[in-house]
Amino acid sequence: MAEDCELWDIICDGPYVPTKVLEELPFSMAKTSKAYTETDKKAVEKNFHVKKILVCGIGPEEYNRISTCDTAKEIWEALQIVHEGTTQVKQSKIDMLTTEYELFKIRDDESIQDMHTRFTSIITELHSLGETIPRNKFVRKILSFLPSSWESKMNAITESKDLQGMTIEELIVNLKTYELKRKIDSEKREPKKEKNLVLKADNNDSSEEDNDMDYLTKRF
Repeated sequence: MAEDCELWDIICDGPYVPTKVLEELPFSMAKTSKAYTETDKKAVEKNFHVKKILVCGIGPEEYNRISTCDTAKEIWEALQIVHEGTTQVKQSKIDMLTTEYELFKIRDDESIQDMHTRFTSIITELHSLGETIPRNKFVRKILSFLPSSWESKMNAITESKDLQGMTIEELIVNLKTYELKRKIDSEKREPKKEKNLVLKADNNDSSEEDNDMDYLTKRF
C-alpha cells in the first residue's frame, strides 16, 4: 500500500491483462504488447512491480517454493499455504491459539514483562490468521488472571480507572510500577529477617554457654 494502493488488488485479483473488443465471439481477446496503450503499459508494469516486491522480500529457501509461479497472486497463495496451511489447518491453529488465550495464566514467579510478551505473542498470531480480539477485552483479561496477592492492586485499578478506555500498554506500565514497589518493599524486609536470625543464634549460643557453666558448677 505504501508503494501503490493498487498493488494489493493485483495480489488478490490477479494481474491486469489488456484486452481488445471484438465484434464476434469471443468478443474480446488479449492485446499483443505492440497494441498496448500508455495506460495499458502502466497497468502491466504494476504486475511486475508487485511481483518484484514479493520476490525481493523472501530468502533463497522461500524463493525455491515460488520460483515457478508466474503471477504475484500465485506467489502469495503459495506462501499462504506454506505458512498458514490449508483452510482446515488454519482453523486448527486458530482454535488452538484461542484455547491458549482463554486459559492463559501468569506463571509462578513470572514477571509482568514476561507475561506481557507471552500474552502479546498469542494475540499477534491470532491476528495474523485473521482472528481479531477486541482490544477493550485485553485489560479485563489480564486483570482476571493476576495472582490473589495482587487483589488490592486489581481493586484499585478497577475502582479508579475506566477499563473500557484503558489500553493494555497503560495497564502494563501500571502493573510494572506496582511490581517494582513490591520488590523494593520485600528487599527492605529481608535485612530485618537476617538480623533477627543472628540475634536468635546469639541468644542460643549464650543459653548453651550458661547451661555448660551450670553443669560444670554442679559437677565440681
